[in-house]
Amino acid sequence: MIKTDVLIVGAGVAGCYCALNLPPEQKVLMITKTDLASSDSMLAQGGICVLKDPADYGSYFDDTMKAGHYENDRKSVEIMIKSSPEVIRDLVSYGVRFARNLDGSLRYTREGAHSHHRILFHEDITGKEITTHLVDRVLQLDNVTVMEHTEMVDLITDGNCCHGAVLLLENGSLEKVMAANVVLATGGIGGLYRHSTNFRSLTGDSLAMALRHHVATEHLNYIQIHPTTLYTEKPEDRSFLISESVRGEGAKLYGKDMQRFTDELLPRDLLTIEIRKQMEKDGTSFVWEDLRPVGEKTLLEHFPNIVEHCREMGYDALKEPIPVVPAQHYFMGGVKVDHEGRTSLRQLYAAGETACNGVHGKNRLASNSLLESLVWAKRAAMCIALDAEAASRHDVVENYDVSGLLDSGRRNRENVRLVRDAIRRDNGGEEMPIEYREAAPELSRAV
Repeated sequence: MIKTDVLIVGAGVAGCYCALNLPPEQKVLMITKTDLASSDSMLAQGGICVLKDPADYGSYFDDTMKAGHYENDRKSVEIMIKSSPEVIRDLVSYGVRFARNLDGSLRYTREGAHSHHRILFHEDITGKEITTHLVDRVLQLDNVTVMEHTEMVDLITDGNCCHGAVLLLENGSLEKVMAANVVLATGGIGGLYRHSTNFRSLTGDSLAMALRHHVATEHLNYIQIHPTTLYTEKPEDRSFLISESVRGEGAKLYGKDMQRFTDELLPRDLLTIEIRKQMEKDGTSFVWEDLRPVGEKTLLEHFPNIVEHCREMGYDALKEPIPVVPAQHYFMGGVKVDHEGRTSLRQLYAAGETACNGVHGKNRLASNSLLESLVWAKRAAMCIALDAEAASRHDVVENYDVSGLLDSGRRNRENVRLVRDAIRRDNGGEEMPIEYREAAPELSRAV
C-alpha cells in the first residue's frame, strides 16, 4: 500500500498547477496514464485568454456567455476572468515565453467569437510551452513523486468519502493508494471517438469511476466539435487541429467553388453547423481553408508547426488552401464541481476537462480551456490546504476488494458502457449524432 496526503491523477496543466500550489509539507503522488509528454494540454495551439485590462471585463464576460448559449454558471465565469491576471503572472514567473511586441509588451491575438484581441500565445504550441514549464517545476519539488505509465482503475470510497484509489502499475500489478485527498485531472473523452483531436489514451476513466461511485456529473452530452482539423485519407492516430487563431488572424473558408460561405469567426458549434451544411451541399468530405490571407510572415512566425505539418501531409499552406473537416475536440460536461473544485464526494476534487464547473456552458469559447483548468486547479489546491479535517482511513483502504478489477478487458468494456449510457441519458435518451458517438475500433492499451 502507498500512503500519501494528496493523489493527483493526471499530469496536464491542471494536475501540475494543482501540485505547484499545494503546501510543501504535504506529500503528493502524481500519476499519468502514459508519459508526461502525452497530455492534451500539450496539444493546445491557439493560446490562453486573459483579462488584459479592466475595461475588457464586460466584453470578455459577454463573449464567454454568448459562446456558451448563456447556459454558463455566471459566478464561474466571473471567477475565471478575474483570476486570469494572477495565473498569467505565475506562468511568466515559471518561464513561459508568451509572444511579445518589439517594446517588450505582451502580444495578443484573437480567435472565433472573441470581440477583442485578448489571447496570449507562444507560436502555435502554447499548450506545449505552458505544460512543459509546469512539468519542469513539478519535477523540482521535493514533496511530489511522479509515476508515469500508471493508471487509476478505481476509487476507494466509504459512505460519502473518498479515501484513495487503486492503481494499475507499469508492471501490470495493482496497488492501493491511501490518500487524504484525491484530485481528478484526467482530461476528456476523445479516445472513445474515431475522429478526435485528443490523444487516444483519454477515454473518460475518471468519469466512469465517478458514475460507478454515484459522484454527481453534469452535462455529459455537451461535447464540442472543433470545426477545422486537417482532412486526410491517410490514417492518423488523432486529427490534427488547425487552430482557431488562424481564422482569428484572417484565414478564410471556401466551398468546392472556392467561394466563402460563412463568417469564419462564428462560435465553434455554429461554425461546425455551417461547414457541415456546405459539405452536404457540395457532396464533399471537407471544405477548404485558405491560410494565405494571414500573410506569409505571420504564418511562419505564429503558426510554424501548422505550416510544417501541412507540408508533411502534402499541402503547402503558404501557396494553396488546405482541406479541413470538423472532429471531436472538447468535453464541456464532466464530474460536477463547485467553485472550489469539490465534487459531491468528500475529499474528492476535479479540475480541467474532466470537471464541469459550468464556466463553458453548452459551448466553450476558444482559449478558455487552459485558463479554466489552471484557475480551478489552484482553487482546489487552496481548498485542500485549508481542509485540516481531511484524513484517510487505513482500514477502508486495506480491506478494499480489488478482485473485480483484475479482468482488464471486462473493466474497459464496462467503463465505455457507463460513459456512453450516461451521455445518452443526458441527451434525453437519444443517441448523439454519429460523429459524436462512434467509438474507436479498439480501446487504448490501458483504458
